[in-house]
Amino acid sequence: MIFSDPLLFAFSLLNTGAVLFLLVYFVITLSDLECDYLNAQECCSKLNQWTLPKLISHGFLSFLFLIHGHWILMLLNLPMALWMVYELTSVPSGNLGIYDPTEIHNRGQLKKHMRDCMINLGHYLLFFFAYLYCMIVALLKGDPLNRNDEFEVET
Repeated sequence: MIFSDPLLFAFSLLNTGAVLFLLVYFVITLSDLECDYLNAQECCSKLNQWTLPKLISHGFLSFLFLIHGHWILMLLNLPMALWMVYELTSVPSGNLGIYDPTEIHNRGQLKKHMRDCMINLGHYLLFFFAYLYCMIVALLKGDPLNRNDEFEVET
């Protein structure tokens, strides 16, 4: 094991919090594109630069859960990691990335991207509180008050 459990869950909280802020940025940028505050080229270039770091952070967190033996958390994170890998590998050749400026307004792609961001936001929000719970349980696993029998008051 690399980290203790409280440190692992604190890191997962920081990681998930960072991705939550990133997803809020995605939603704001996509809604700015929808309202024509941004052009498609500018919006897609902003979003495409963050898709790979989001995948790497999620994959690294899943890997940490795997090597620490938290199988359930790793298995619960695996579908989202596989979905992000599928999304990244299914980009047609010639497109600039997942968010392509020439196709983002075609066939409801903007609505699809907004829906995917909202699903990711819900997933990460749910797991943020799950990691918070796991961190609290890991911190309380030991005796945090260090109570032992030598300090008992005799009557």
